[in-house]
Amino acid sequence: MLHVSLFVELVRAHPRLVVWAAALVQATLWWLVPTLFYSAPPGNLPLIIAVGHEFQLGSYWGPPLASWLAEIAFAIGGTPGVYLLSQACVVATYWGVFTLGRAIVGARHAAMAVLLMVGIAVLTVPTPDFGPPILAMPLTVFVLRHYWRVIGEGRRSAWYVMAIGLALLLLTMYAGLILLAAIAAFTAASRRGREMLLGPEPWIALFLIGVIVFPHLLWVDISGAWGVWTGGAGSVADPLEKLGRLLGALLLAHLGVGLLCLIAVGLRPPKEKAPTFARKPVTGLERRFVLFFAAALPLAAVLAGAVLGDRGPIGGLGPYVVLSGLAIVVLAGNTIVLQRQGLTAVAWSVLLVAPPAIAAAAVAVLPFVSGTDVPIGQPANAIGKFFGDTFERRTGRPLAIVAGEPRLASLVAIAAPSRPSFYFDAAPDRTPWVTGEDLRRKGAIVLWPTADTSTTVPPDIKARFPDLVAEVPQTFSRAIQGRLPLMRIGWGMLRPQ
Repeated sequence: MLHVSLFVELVRAHPRLVVWAAALVQATLWWLVPTLFYSAPPGNLPLIIAVGHEFQLGSYWGPPLASWLAEIAFAIGGTPGVYLLSQACVVATYWGVFTLGRAIVGARHAAMAVLLMVGIAVLTVPTPDFGPPILAMPLTVFVLRHYWRVIGEGRRSAWYVMAIGLALLLLTMYAGLILLAAIAAFTAASRRGREMLLGPEPWIALFLIGVIVFPHLLWVDISGAWGVWTGGAGSVADPLEKLGRLLGALLLAHLGVGLLCLIAVGLRPPKEKAPTFARKPVTGLERRFVLFFAAALPLAAVLAGAVLGDRGPIGGLGPYVVLSGLAIVVLAGNTIVLQRQGLTAVAWSVLLVAPPAIAAAAVAVLPFVSGTDVPIGQPANAIGKFFGDTFERRTGRPLAIVAGEPRLASLVAIAAPSRPSFYFDAAPDRTPWVTGEDLRRKGAIVLWPTADTSTTVPPDIKARFPDLVAEVPQTFSRAIQGRLPLMRIGWGMLRPQ
C-alpha cells in the first residue's frame, strides 16, 4: 500500500498554497531575525540608505532605484521596514518563478521548483542586506516571465511590460545588461524569436527603455561615471583566480539544493512504489528557454566578475540563479518520482529553518568565542544619538555632515536624529552632494575606529582635514558584549564657520 505524506498531498492538491506558505515562512523568519537580533544593519545596508537619502540620479555605487527604495522604507519603518522590503522582494521572486514555471511545466512541478530554491544559499542567507542584487531578483523574474509571454505565448503586447521591467532593472544595477544581452542572443538564435521581431512592438519597447533610463544615462555622462568600467587590468592570473573563486561560490550556493535533490530522488530506481508527479511533455522551445537562461545568466555574471572584479557589474549572484530550481525540474523529466518523502520534508524544513536560527544564535554566541567585532552587533542607535546630540549641543545646529571611516560614518548618517549627509572624504567625487563650502558652512563630525584612548588623528584623515583636533575617544557597549572589548570610536569636530 502506497503511503503519501501530508507534504506530498499539499504539493499535489494545493501547489499555489504551498508556494505562498514556503515564501511567507522564509520571509517571516528572515525578517524576524535581523529585526530582533541585529543592533546595526548588516553589510552595505547603512551605505545604501545613506546614499538613497540624497535622492541623486546615480552615484559611484551604481544606479539609484535600490537606494531610493531603501531610504523610503527606512523613513517609514526604520531598519525593520528595510528588512521587510527585502523579504517582499524574495516573496515576489518566488511567486514570479511559480507563475513562469506554471506556464511551462504546470503548477505542481512549478511548486517543486520554488521549494528547491530554499536550498540556494544566495536566495536566503544574504537577503536582510538589502541592495541592488536583492531588488534585481524579482525584476529579473518579472522580465523573464513577460519575455516568455512574448516568445512562448505570442503576446506581442508583453514587449511593453517587459521593457518597463528591463528599464527598472537597469536603474537597479548595471548588471541588468547581462540579462538584456541574453535576451537579445536568445531572440536572435531562435526562429520564434526572430518571428516576434517582425513588428513595431520590440522597437517601441527599446525606445521605452531608453526614455525611462535616459535621466540616469544623462547623469552618467555628466558625472563621468563611465570611468567605473575602465579599471586597471591585472595580470592574466588574477582573472583566472577570480573566475575559479566565483565558480566555486556558484557551486557552493547550490549545495543545499543538490543535497535536497539527492535525498528526494536518489541515485537508484525505487524498490517500491513511490509518489509520482507527472506533467505534460515539455516542448523544445520551453526546454531551451529555461536551460539557456538558467545557465547563461550565472556563467556570464561569473565571467564578468572575473574580468571586471569589484568594479564590474557582478553585483551578487542572486539575480542570476533565480531559474536554477526550475531548470532542475525541467532536467528531471516529465515524471518525477519522490522516493523519500518523509526524509525530504525533514531536509527541506532544516534548510528553511536552520540558516536563520544559526544567524540568530551567532549574534549571541560569537561575542563569547571570537575576539573580532561583529558589525551587526554594533550599537548603531547609541552611536548615532551620541554624535548627533554632541554636535548640536556644542554648535547649536543639527549635525548635517558625517565623514571618516565609511561604516561608522554611514551608521551615524542613518542613526543620528538629524539624518546627516554621508561624506566620503577619501574620494570626495563619490559623494558630490557635499562640497568643501558645505563643510565650512555646516561643519561635520569625522569618525575613525580606535583601540585605545589616544587623541591622535590618523595620518590619512589628518591629511584631508589638517585643522581637525581629536577629541577623547568615545566608548560604547554592545547589547551582547561577551569577551569583546568596548567599542571605541575616535572622533573630531569641524565647527561651522
